[in-house]
Amino acid sequence: MNLGNLKPAEGSVKKSKRIGRGIGSGKGRTAARGHKGAKSRSGYSQKLGFEGGQMPLQRRVPKFGFNSPNRTEYQAINLSTLEELAGKLGVEVLSLEDIKANGLASKNSLVKVLAKGELTKKLEVSANAFSKSAIEAIEKQGGKATIV
Repeated sequence: MNLGNLKPAEGSVKKSKRIGRGIGSGKGRTAARGHKGAKSRSGYSQKLGFEGGQMPLQRRVPKFGFNSPNRTEYQAINLSTLEELAGKLGVEVLSLEDIKANGLASKNSLVKVLAKGELTKKLEVSANAFSKSAIEAIEKQGGKATIV
């Protein structure tokens, strides 16, 4: 076997239908599109979600819920992650800029510190928001939580 005599496996490649190539082919005249109607015309494309006149799914299912336009979205960071970062940088004071510079939050996002994980060292953290339990955990170790 070499590149000159490679062939696909037997039966794996199917010949394409040659449509609209004369009556003798069996797929001529209407070109396998049936008679009349939108689907037989050139340039036809069905509207997105169209179900043949049946009430489409997006109109059958009721509207649900509410999205507040005034909601503030925070990037959540856990205490365990902050302690890891402080250990890596070798500092006791973590500013919002340090957090963003080390890829824990994108530059335009607001940061909220959550209390998941154990905090074993004294840390001074500044962020946009803190959970109550995160503030308690930081202050328990003698640290300080500053809201920017």
